[in-house]
Amino acid sequence: MTGSREQPTAMAGHDHPVDPERVEHARARGLGAEDASRLAGTLSLLADPIRARILYALDLVEELCVGDIALALGATIDAVGYGLRLLRTAGLVTTRKEGRVVYYRLAADFPEPLRDHCLRRLVDLSRSNDTEDADGGE
Repeated sequence: MTGSREQPTAMAGHDHPVDPERVEHARARGLGAEDASRLAGTLSLLADPIRARILYALDLVEELCVGDIALALGATIDAVGYGLRLLRTAGLVTTRKEGRVVYYRLAADFPEPLRDHCLRRLVDLSRSNDTEDADGGE
């Protein structure tokens, strides 16, 4: 039906009806490819254990220098420095220099929901999933 505005009720390879209104709603309000790429890039920064721990530490104590972060995490200065460099480039942390010492802190606009959900609740959720798996859950 060339030129028809009628919505198909099923698509090739789809064995159930298509809900045209919901599909259009998801299409119109969904995340575009460019924004999804940005989001995935930012979330991948949080997926690294050292970077996640850096963000968590900075949330707890407001600001630290590279060496102090390394001591707090039991990590190397190189690993922490690299993580901070990536987090700073992404705009998640900022710096303040005092003499020769550079202090790092979470960016002023670091979203509180990200702090709460990614730095706290997702850790708790993963702990409860580990407990369920150990108890025989799947």
